[in-house]
Amino acid sequence: MYSLGLDIGSSSIKIALVDISENLEATVVRVPEAEMTIQSPRIHWAEQDPDEWWRHSLEGINKAIQVAGIQAEQIHSIGIAYQMHGLVLIDSVGQPLRPAIIWCDSRAIESGKSIESGLNENIIKNSLYNLPGNFTASKLKWVMDHEAAIFDKVDKIMLPGDYIAFRMSGEVTSTFTGMSEGVFFDFNQHGISHEVLAALGINEAVFPKLGGSFDNLASTNADFEKLTGIKAGTPISYRAGDQPNNAFALGVLKDEEAAGTGGTSGVIYTVSSRATYDALNRVNTFAHVNHDKDLPSFGTLLCINGTGILYNWLRGHFFPELSYPELESLAAQVRAEGIVFLPFGNGAERMLGNRIVGSCVQGIDFNRHDKRHVLRAALEGIAFAFVYGIEIMEELGIKPKILRVGNDNLFQSAIFSQTLADVANVEISVFETTGAVGAAKGAAFGAGLMHDISALHADLQVIKKYLPETNKYARDSYLHWKNFLKQQLDKPS
Repeated sequence: MYSLGLDIGSSSIKIALVDISENLEATVVRVPEAEMTIQSPRIHWAEQDPDEWWRHSLEGINKAIQVAGIQAEQIHSIGIAYQMHGLVLIDSVGQPLRPAIIWCDSRAIESGKSIESGLNENIIKNSLYNLPGNFTASKLKWVMDHEAAIFDKVDKIMLPGDYIAFRMSGEVTSTFTGMSEGVFFDFNQHGISHEVLAALGINEAVFPKLGGSFDNLASTNADFEKLTGIKAGTPISYRAGDQPNNAFALGVLKDEEAAGTGGTSGVIYTVSSRATYDALNRVNTFAHVNHDKDLPSFGTLLCINGTGILYNWLRGHFFPELSYPELESLAAQVRAEGIVFLPFGNGAERMLGNRIVGSCVQGIDFNRHDKRHVLRAALEGIAFAFVYGIEIMEELGIKPKILRVGNDNLFQSAIFSQTLADVANVEISVFETTGAVGAAKGAAFGAGLMHDISALHADLQVIKKYLPETNKYARDSYLHWKNFLKQQLDKPS
């Protein structure tokens, strides 16, 4: 008996099949081979076609079934993780009205301020726990203000994972955690915020039916069975944004536990039974996957848009013939020796007050430095961005001492991981799991195929640890990096 998990990213779709009757063994595939394109028709815009996610999802599902060597009817539950903060708008026949505005799009900052001006400070601080910022509500406001003809045709508002579930089932549904990520959710009302609706000037009818992450909100239909062989009526019994889901995949469910990711963007995500509100909106508190009105569980998220995308950009434009392990070998041969690299070239950065700082490099000496030093400075600069974020969390009373991460992306780099451990004084435990596996496990629990949530993580084993070491070079380099960042922030916007 198998559970299927999808992780709908902006660069790829990961699909996992987890054997829930046999030691939770997993088959994982990734599609497409090359990364999906993020369209940017104007500066600071980032869009993708929701139907491209759907096409690659179907391709990946069929590929995973083939690689696992199973029959599609052996799949008994489906879970979906997805890139957070996206906006999908569909019409009355379920067609997307425009490309999805995705997480790293920065156009809606002023729209967020417009919503904020219509909200009572007490509601923001004690019910939403977030400013609208550049989140989904703000992106919706941007469409309302700039594309009124499109908004007039809107039947439903969705998040990326909601759209995939809709294509599987024909049912329009979403989750409490998803709506909290969009800053639509009032934790006291335990539903769509009446005040946000009033500030937007819209009716609740445009929102999907809501439930918990582990609720069976929808079931697959006959059309999906024709496309994949998975039986109609299979429950879609788990849904969560990629960061809450990553934390769940790593077994982070209790107070003060922390999860990290270092893909296109970088994230530190901690779980607590109390909400954290940051008046500067540098970190954000959402409903965690196990949040309940009577037993609250909050995830506090610090996101850095510009992390792995810098390293991918360097590789793609300057080292296309080299693999990431080969880049690591080059960078390990040297220290940065005075080069300072800011990785913030992927839109507005929340932890920098929604400033668009841009990626900057300083200190290159043509007589001393070569490509190895630039690579090393990039990895260190990304690690320092994480450290800067952790310092913000500590300022707010959140002090992660152990960071649980998956064995992928930046955390496969010993240079990055050890630098982060040394400067932030945090232990990093690396596990062999993925978001797609977490989604598959969550679906098995949601469908009642497994009844003990702790048993879902029984197969997790630490494969590597990075323990903090005394590293004067790294700490001094961080202070130099932070000073350079301050110089950029002090410049007029």
